[in-house]
Amino acid sequence: MGGTNSAGDLPHASRERVLTTLAHREPDRVPFDLGATRSSGIHVAAYRSLRVALGLPAVEPEVPDFAQQLARVGRDVLDRLGIDAKGVFPRPGSAWERVLVDDGEYLSFRDEFGIGRRMPKAGGLYFDAWAHPLAGEIDESDVDRYPWPDPGDPARYEGMADEARRIVEEEGRAVYVVPICTGLTEVYFRLRGFEDGYMDLVANPALAARIMDRILEIKLVYWERVLAELGDWIDVAGESEDLGGQHGLLFSPAVYRRLVKPRQAELFGLIHARSRARVSLHSCGAIRDLIPDLIEVGVDVLNPVQVSAAGMDSAELKREFGADLTFWGGGVDTQRVLGSGTPREVRDEVRRRIEDLKPGGGFVFATVHNVQADVPAANLVAMWEALREHGAYGG
Repeated sequence: MGGTNSAGDLPHASRERVLTTLAHREPDRVPFDLGATRSSGIHVAAYRSLRVALGLPAVEPEVPDFAQQLARVGRDVLDRLGIDAKGVFPRPGSAWERVLVDDGEYLSFRDEFGIGRRMPKAGGLYFDAWAHPLAGEIDESDVDRYPWPDPGDPARYEGMADEARRIVEEEGRAVYVVPICTGLTEVYFRLRGFEDGYMDLVANPALAARIMDRILEIKLVYWERVLAELGDWIDVAGESEDLGGQHGLLFSPAVYRRLVKPRQAELFGLIHARSRARVSLHSCGAIRDLIPDLIEVGVDVLNPVQVSAAGMDSAELKREFGADLTFWGGGVDTQRVLGSGTPREVRDEVRRRIEDLKPGGGFVFATVHNVQADVPAANLVAMWEALREHGAYGG
């Protein structure tokens, strides 16, 4: 796969291709994303292997998502594979610095929210949340006194507008803006810990609401600033809220509708009111029962489409929700196929998912979740070749 741009696309075509499919019309081919979001990226180890397979020079990749150890996909890989979207990531605040600590078996650090993250030194691949600074017996005054990150810090936004402009004007790709942090409930559980967090949802919902409101305030300030500075360079405004597990929801629909849904409506309403950007929501798992609610609060794009979870059959999702949602993901199962399947199994899986999700537009091809460290480069090449073979419209 060496040589020049084997995708064969005109430089300006990618953004138009994404905008066409977001409008639920059929472009020339299914758009392709690798690395534009925190959930469609590639681990640094797999990225190094992919570069070798593509015949590209070895480089030490940047890591915009340090906790997940995701590589920034280089311009040469984007061009070679014909990748149509690129992410713009917020910068860290000026008051925070990542300090790696050697804890014996682990390397650890505290993120901007004060959440402890650690990775095993032997064979570790990413940093899990393990220390929850708001765990234990607290009340709402403790929430108010907590040292929350400052979303208005100008350092967070430095260079974002110029980067978005370059992606559009020089690369011709669509711009996906990444959120300042993960979802309301995701940050909440990492601050409280799962045991205390789940107890709050039933026994102290006012405390849970107070914490989620502080997280929402941070998000609202962030999007107000980003939308004002980046304007029409933004094509997709990304948010996150893991609502499902392998077999069902992480909490009841009633809890979602009482605590999460109204806050999502406020957040997504702001984005829609201040921009033409589509709102994308990342949520893993078996979330089919909540998809009508997500559409109601303004979600335009659903990621990652976890096809291996209960009730998340790609053909059924397209048939039931394809008129309202663009599916950004679902292109190949990352649990059972991409990492451990053969190249033939990968090709068959890609063909099936494209056949399910492609008709009528409304589909951006991406892996179901991030490409993990152990995914063979041969499987990534097989995925790309199958996308090229089966992703064209009108043929």
